[in-house]
Amino acid sequence: MAIDANGYDDLSDFTKATRTFNGKTKPVYYQGSGPGVVVMTEMPGIQPAVADFARRVVDLGCTVAMPSLFGDDGRRASSGYAMKSILKGCVTREFAAFSRKKSPPVATWMQALCRDLHDEVGGPGVGLIGMCWTGGFALATMVDPVVVAPVLSQPSLPLAITKKHKAALHISAADLKIVKERANNGCSVLGLRFSNDAMSPGDRFATLEAELGEGFIGVEIDSGPGNPNDLSHRAHSVITEHLQDKPGHPTRDALDQVLDLFRERLLLSA
Repeated sequence: MAIDANGYDDLSDFTKATRTFNGKTKPVYYQGSGPGVVVMTEMPGIQPAVADFARRVVDLGCTVAMPSLFGDDGRRASSGYAMKSILKGCVTREFAAFSRKKSPPVATWMQALCRDLHDEVGGPGVGLIGMCWTGGFALATMVDPVVVAPVLSQPSLPLAITKKHKAALHISAADLKIVKERANNGCSVLGLRFSNDAMSPGDRFATLEAELGEGFIGVEIDSGPGNPNDLSHRAHSVITEHLQDKPGHPTRDALDQVLDLFRERLLLSA
């Protein structure tokens, strides 16, 4: 790993490969050993903070597969770069960024990646985390039973352009039925968001709670006016860009909760 003067991560400690599923080929970065965890990047791409989270999962004792879905791999975030990635993502059919009642087509590619990773490394199943745009991808991907530890961090699709979109889950009714059955049978879903985050609305967490019941574990961190941890009202990326890595801070607690989930379901049950 090396960070250059412009803040780019060269990702040199990962092994880069390409994977083709359903006629779509994407780069995937691998590192580690042990049970598998698929880390889906947030917008605008695999920035250094996302790669650092993946390294924490490796340190836990897992094999990480981190697909490149958009953006420039290793590039640090900036407002202009983020806007460019978002605009491109809005017109990409694989993501179905505005759809309220349809699972994104990329979810089937992610399911295949999860199965491929599990076939390669074994274990009780695969962990999976989606962040920001990919948060909803994680929900639709857990339709596949190989996914045993799903995490949705600040799920931001469908884009919150109407009240109905704010409450929507970016998943088809048929897939949601399967997710509900899996959650009710013990494969609970962990969700993270900041309370004041307009990109990942509270209405969406309310829908998750209503649909999944006790199968949804929602963690909402206070980012409202006068919050006790002096978090920005624009805080969005819970365990990456806006993580404050110090004991007792709620973002660090959220990170630990994610790692504990992977440890419990992938390592301790192996």
